[in-house]
Amino acid sequence: MELRILKYFLMVAKEENITKAAKSLYITQPTLSRQLAQLEEELGVKLFTRSNHKILLTEDGKFLQRRAREILYLTEKTKKELSYDNEIVAGEISIGCGEFLGMNELSKLLSEFQEKYPNVKFDIYSGTAEDIIYRIEHGFLDMGLVFDYINKEKYKFIRLKNGDFWLEKTINWLQINLFIQKK
Repeated sequence: MELRILKYFLMVAKEENITKAAKSLYITQPTLSRQLAQLEEELGVKLFTRSNHKILLTEDGKFLQRRAREILYLTEKTKKELSYDNEIVAGEISIGCGEFLGMNELSKLLSEFQEKYPNVKFDIYSGTAEDIIYRIEHGFLDMGLVFDYINKEKYKFIRLKNGDFWLEKTINWLQINLFIQKK
């Protein structure tokens, strides 16, 4: 399965029409149809239901759509992380945070950090503690601010004054430390 084919698949899912998707991708409609058929054959499932003028995702197609987005997101994130200059503190840190109180606390912390390291960008995700932990586990977030009990053996954490936890998956924290400690 190639990344290019996943991009084709996502465009067809978005457009719900092979001809429109092919035009958006600057390829021919027969080429796109053939690529989709090969993808279905490779996966052994039907990804689309077809009607006269519309193409819709099956349940397997919806599952692949979620996974394809995740795969492409992680691919781009990895490319960015590998391209950072070793002499400059730069990069992108993905942070998950609970809504309301967590966002206020996070904005204060990030403002201070941004002053010290202006080349570091933040990607902020808001969700429940369970969702944030899931996203850390699967590599979509580097760290999180949660208002819930965490498994202290599984993660590195810092207890803040008001009892909140910064939660990071260990391997991601090591990666982030490498970027932050450069001078």
